[in-house]
Amino acid sequence: MKKVVSVKANEDFTLILEFNDGKIRKFDVKPYLEIGVFQELKNLDYFKDIRIAFGTVQWKNEQDFSPETLYLESFPIKENEFSSNFEKVL
Repeated sequence: MKKVVSVKANEDFTLILEFNDGKIRKFDVKPYLEIGVFQELKNLDYFKDIRIAFGTVQWKNEQDFSPETLYLESFPIKENEFSSNFEKVL
């Protein structure tokens, strides 16, 4: 089962995700920003206030995506395409 172990929220409403299999992928949240509970994520400060919870990402008001969705709807990136400012699971 895929789990998110680190995350970085970007200014362009994308997430850089590291999974427990070592894969690093980029997920675009923009297609969800007009849908119900995800509209609150349009506030960039709120969007960037993200954490890891239960193997996925979560925001303060409990918006989240399943780890499967994050993995299947993201695309792989190279390690040099992101900085090491990840929110790590301890």
